[in-house]
Amino acid sequence: MANITFSSPVMARDVTVYAVAGDRGTILAVAKSHKIPIPFDCQDGECGSCLVQVEHFNPQAKYAVALTEKEKEVLKQLGKITKDEIQNAEVNDMPPRYRLACQCFVRNEDILVSFEGDKTLPPQRMHVTSAAKTFKGGTEINTLDEFFGYAAKVEEDAALNYDQLAAAMDGVGNIEVAKLFKQLADFSRLHLAEVKSRAGSIDLAKNVPPDYVWPNHATPESTAAWAADLSMSRLGGLKVALQGERRGYEFYRAVEATTKNPEVAAAAKQFVAEEADHVKILEAWITQEEWAIKNSKVSENA
Repeated sequence: MANITFSSPVMARDVTVYAVAGDRGTILAVAKSHKIPIPFDCQDGECGSCLVQVEHFNPQAKYAVALTEKEKEVLKQLGKITKDEIQNAEVNDMPPRYRLACQCFVRNEDILVSFEGDKTLPPQRMHVTSAAKTFKGGTEINTLDEFFGYAAKVEEDAALNYDQLAAAMDGVGNIEVAKLFKQLADFSRLHLAEVKSRAGSIDLAKNVPPDYVWPNHATPESTAAWAADLSMSRLGGLKVALQGERRGYEFYRAVEATTKNPEVAAAAKQFVAEEADHVKILEAWITQEEWAIKNSKVSENA
């Protein structure tokens, strides 16, 4: 069983699907069944139109990579595979970075599949909510001191929010979801430590206004009011967390897009990439949880 995350400039957001190894065939077959717009033509490994980049989340795992002669030849013609990569695949079972989606079979591993898509279509931009675009003090952040101050506040508030949710779940005996929120609080504290490390000697509290507040009195990674549902399932908890991570992602995207300071834009860009990874992980967990729930119900009705 595997989580496959598809990513492309022609998609408004990354999409994660839960595929059963072997049952779903090739990456292209999975993509077509979920309406993922990977370009394709011959579907037989001869035209190269379905070229994708595959990132293995466990790069040291060995999975008996099967590279057909036609796939190797097409990848060589496209300049997307080296002699060393071919040897590594054939001798050490280590997969090359580029594959043909019609030739690469789904295995029992989580992967990220990236592709260019139809270049005649304009790149899709992720929707940025008003909560990310508008906050007290103005939209633009044009100094590193101010940026790191707000970034620290975002992560600090996220950790506090998850701690409060965990305590509420503990209080009513919802141990499984309480454990999830405690884990997410720890992640936020790790992110806060990273912010402090990057900020160096900057006084993180100095540049956040004393009347600091976001729309609806919620920071980007705060969760919705319905998160207080004390009977919440693990799936519900994951969806709460995903909402917060998406808002955090949108905030950093908004900073990157609106600042006039190249240094702030570069710093925000790093956070955008990290928040995007957090979103992908949560989407993968949700997909897996939904698959497990769906199939447990099928088993019960059988």
